[in-house]
Amino acid sequence: MRKFLVVLDDTRECLNAMRYAAMRAAHTGAGVTILSVIPPEEYQHWIGVSEIMRQEARERIEAHFEVFAKWMRDRQGVNPDLVIREGEPLTEILDAIRDNPQIGVLVLGAGTEKSGPGPLVTQLSRNSGNLPCPLTIVPGDMSKERLEKIT
Repeated sequence: MRKFLVVLDDTRECLNAMRYAAMRAAHTGAGVTILSVIPPEEYQHWIGVSEIMRQEARERIEAHFEVFAKWMRDRQGVNPDLVIREGEPLTEILDAIRDNPQIGVLVLGAGTEKSGPGPLVTQLSRNSGNLPCPLTIVPGDMSKERLEKIT
């Protein structure tokens, strides 16, 4: 089964990327994999604190995932998978795509701030010719109604 890979993070535009991935998956008989990346800790010498912070990050990710997963199951009939990785976000996204041959499309939400669409969108679109799958960028301020029409 082909899957849409969508990145779960703390950005506002993540919501539209989740909606788009779920709606496209529902309309095309595909699945959704939600990826969240825990960045490396700056202070590795506090091993005990680092472990606690890592565990808290995982719990926060799982709680956010459950909110999106419930919506996807209830509204779209899609049961998403959760993948949590640790490392640099760009590297982990590319590795997740390479590790799962079912991933057919990477979906990212674009920020609407004047500073640009966000670091992941900027980095991945700049190198889109070398990506292992197509990249879909969803505008962060696109309405839910518009998303429904285009999916």
